[in-house]
Amino acid sequence: MSGRAQLMWDEAVTGYDFGPDHPMDPVRLALTRRLVDAFGLDREVDVVSAKPAGDSTLRLVHREDYIEAVKAASVDPRAADGAYGLGTMDDPAFAGMHEVSALIAGQSVGAAEAVWRGEALHAVNFAGGLHHAMPGGASGFCIYNDASLAIARLLELGAERVVYVDVDVHHGDGVQAAFWEDPRVLTVSLHEHPRTLFPQTGWPEETGAASAEGSAVNVALPAGTGDAGWLRAFHSVVPELVADFRPQVLVTQHGADTHFEDPLAHLAVSLDAQRAVQVACHELAHEYAEGRWVALGGGGYAVVDVVPRSWTHLVAVAAGREIAPETVVPEGWRQEVFARTRQLAPARMTDGRWPVSWKGWESGYDPADRLDQAVLAARRAVFPLRGLLA
Repeated sequence: MSGRAQLMWDEAVTGYDFGPDHPMDPVRLALTRRLVDAFGLDREVDVVSAKPAGDSTLRLVHREDYIEAVKAASVDPRAADGAYGLGTMDDPAFAGMHEVSALIAGQSVGAAEAVWRGEALHAVNFAGGLHHAMPGGASGFCIYNDASLAIARLLELGAERVVYVDVDVHHGDGVQAAFWEDPRVLTVSLHEHPRTLFPQTGWPEETGAASAEGSAVNVALPAGTGDAGWLRAFHSVVPELVADFRPQVLVTQHGADTHFEDPLAHLAVSLDAQRAVQVACHELAHEYAEGRWVALGGGGYAVVDVVPRSWTHLVAVAAGREIAPETVVPEGWRQEVFARTRQLAPARMTDGRWPVSWKGWESGYDPADRLDQAVLAARRAVFPLRGLLA
């Protein structure tokens, strides 16, 4: 197995563009790629462009009629069929939509193939993580569910146990739905509580179908949760479940929209805590999955201040060349940011909260604390189903 990481990248993924007024501005991808380059990480990873996902691959998760509807809207956006979630405010149709969505999906599938076949130990597709797309419809800025497709491809190649960990602020509903009945896949999502945020799913009681009880785990965090609570929740649930499941591959989704500056949600997590979870996922992959790690992007709508730094840290962690939080952001990149966006770029690779700290679950819990209530609800819902103590 190659010890090097792969960075999945094709400049054409920046064509995933819902229009100038849409919050998912593809500049976030371009700026991340430039920042990765500015730190010299290109020399530490193999930059690979995979082919777009073909119809047979897309059908591993998506219905054929939906794929045809995406293709039709891609040719004529005015004819988008709203019954499939296309042409809506969240998912406007645009010319070439099928092609670029299939390209992003192909990068995640290619990442999964490379890791499974031993061509890379880790693989990152920060353009991916489009976790809301359903088998038969678009949802939440997501056309094709590349995360589900990557996992489905791993199963097709022979994987028997895959853990998917999603730390996007929104519930990873599409991935949960895709594997709801499949005990080979454990999906774990930490997200803002469905009472206060789209897609209004991800309650702790959602634990998988009767054929796969305990294969879906949901930690629904109260609005306003900050670094200490977010990290406490992660470490109180994820490591124990991963240790029990012992996956052959760890797939993680790192939406940056948990950040306190994100305009679409209500958590208060810093870049430094996001980096800490990236490091923790890397360590879990090595401890329990022989290092096999597929890391994806996701949401994130503070497209200058947060997303490029967060996902550059992710690439650096995967490359084994972690960037110290206090590191100064390269001046050339800051100049490019201003030229492209007329915004001032951040000066350092930190929000000034490093080192981050939290209290472990073993130290006890407070039944009156809302964060601890969220953790306890998730543990009580799933842990007994897996033979673990809640």
